[in-house]
Amino acid sequence: MNGEGPHSQSEEAPRTVKGLLAEIKDVSELMVDLAYASVFFGDEDLAREVRRLEERMSEHIHSLRKLSILAARSPEDAEHMAGVLSIASAVEKIADAAEDIAHVVYSGLGIVDDLRMDLKHADEIVSRVKVREGAPAIGQTLTELSMPVEIGMWIIATRTEGDWDLDPGANFVISEGDVLLMKGPEDGVDLARKLMGAPPLPEPPEGPEIVLSDLDRAVDLLVEMKNSAEVAVGLAYSSLLFNDRALAAEVTSLEARSDAVHDELESWVLRSAQEARNPDDLRGLLRLASASETIFDSAREMTRLVEAGEELHPVIAAALIESDEVGYEGDMQGGSPADGKSIKELQIETETGMFVLAVQRGRRWTYRPKPTFVLAGGDRVIALGPVEGGEELDEMLGVQREDEDE
Repeated sequence: MNGEGPHSQSEEAPRTVKGLLAEIKDVSELMVDLAYASVFFGDEDLAREVRRLEERMSEHIHSLRKLSILAARSPEDAEHMAGVLSIASAVEKIADAAEDIAHVVYSGLGIVDDLRMDLKHADEIVSRVKVREGAPAIGQTLTELSMPVEIGMWIIATRTEGDWDLDPGANFVISEGDVLLMKGPEDGVDLARKLMGAPPLPEPPEGPEIVLSDLDRAVDLLVEMKNSAEVAVGLAYSSLLFNDRALAAEVTSLEARSDAVHDELESWVLRSAQEARNPDDLRGLLRLASASETIFDSAREMTRLVEAGEELHPVIAAALIESDEVGYEGDMQGGSPADGKSIKELQIETETGMFVLAVQRGRRWTYRPKPTFVLAGGDRVIALGPVEGGEELDEMLGVQREDEDE
């Protein structure tokens, strides 16, 4: 990772099982990011880009299946390749869910305004900024800016003169007038805007406390599902990378919880029918909830091999390491710089670019820990982010690696 967007791909299509597996993972994640961005901005062009990426995904899945069949020269090989294809199938369903999310936008189903407001405060948000005259970033490449590590923000797409580029590579040069689509923590948005010469976003006015309506509750639950689904996918990839049953069990727990949340959301949507200005808005909510549930189910499907204790083909871990966002696992040491400090105090996301998925303390897991969560010596931290960010997080947590390959 050299500061490029989190899903940049090489110009030549990957021709190995490892390369294809890494590619479909990255493309599926890009599709989800763009799909939610299209919802947030009400941008039909972005929604259609998601549909275009679905075509690329289908081509890669087809190539992966062919290569997997050719690679199977024995019953043992065939068993291992079946595991690879099972994971690929789950990732493909995540991509399908992203297309369902985008469909809400370009089909005109409708999106309630409250949802767009709530998405501003999701765990990882998508922001759009135009590069202003005299911006510090002008003339610099994404590698030189190193935004993922420096401030925790990823550039996932750029628009120049009306055309979207979903593959801004490491050598992409920032120019005045470029429109950038970025993903990262809420705290990193204004830092990125400053680099692009844009003023900070205005603080929302403090309004009077109001009683939540049925529609408000439905929207809140949908945002909770979005956040939890992203964590479930991250934990699923981590469980594969580290072949860890405990992480796989947490994915199962999240998936079971999602069923209950989905049922509750549907109930609130039905109750809110009278207050909705447009019935199609409610259909849009239900469509988005169904897509989020599909993502949960896919994450659960990815972990079945780990839960069953089956041997994973080495190509799976190799592909996840080659992917743009990598899994991180570290046991925090007592007396380290992070000991006794909260995630907010440490500013982990903006300082390292790593997003903390879960923390294990003893036998108890805390997934998606809040900014106020205080870390302590002995905590096991699971995170996602750039390779360089993992090294910085090691230093923060006092993690000592005996072998560089670990």
